[in-house]
Amino acid sequence: MRSAALPSDYVIGPEDVLSIVFWQETALSADVVVRPDGKISLPLLKDVQAAGYTPEQLTDALVKAATKYVSRPNATVIVKQINSRKVFVIGQVAKPGAFPLTGDMTVLQLIAMAGDILVYAKATKVVIVRKEDGSERRLKFNYKDVVKGKNTEQNILLKPGDTVIVP
Repeated sequence: MRSAALPSDYVIGPEDVLSIVFWQETALSADVVVRPDGKISLPLLKDVQAAGYTPEQLTDALVKAATKYVSRPNATVIVKQINSRKVFVIGQVAKPGAFPLTGDMTVLQLIAMAGDILVYAKATKVVIVRKEDGSERRLKFNYKDVVKGKNTEQNILLKPGDTVIVP
C-alpha cells in the first residue's frame, strides 16, 4: 500500500516524502520530508535518522523508539514521493538538468526526457559519469549507434547520481 513504486534497491534519502502511521496513535503519526541531514521530526520521538534506511528498517527503528511512550506500537512507513534519487544530463540537450530516478531508466530514456540531443551535439561521444567505490568511472555512449539498433549494450540502466554529458 505505497504511493510511490519503489525500486528494489531503494533506501530513503533527503527530500523524500514519507507518511509515518502509528496504528491507533495519531499523536505519533505525521507526513514528513526527510531533511538534508537525513533525519525526520516526529511528535514525541523528535529527530529520527531516516536516510540510509529501507522503509522496513525505518519502521523497526520507529517501533523501537516509540516503546518509551506506547506499550505495543505498530508503525508503517509509506513512501509518498521519491525525491532523493536523481540523474543528471548536461550539455547539448534541449532541457539539461536533474531528473528523478523513480524506477528503471536507460541513457536513451533520459535523453528523451531532456528533450533530445541538439543538432550540433557530438552524438557519438556521449559519456556517462558514475561514482563507484569513491572513484569516477566514465562509460561511452554512441547515441547514433544505439538509435540505429547497434551496440545497444551501451544503453545501460542509470543509477542514482549518474551524470550524462552530451558534448
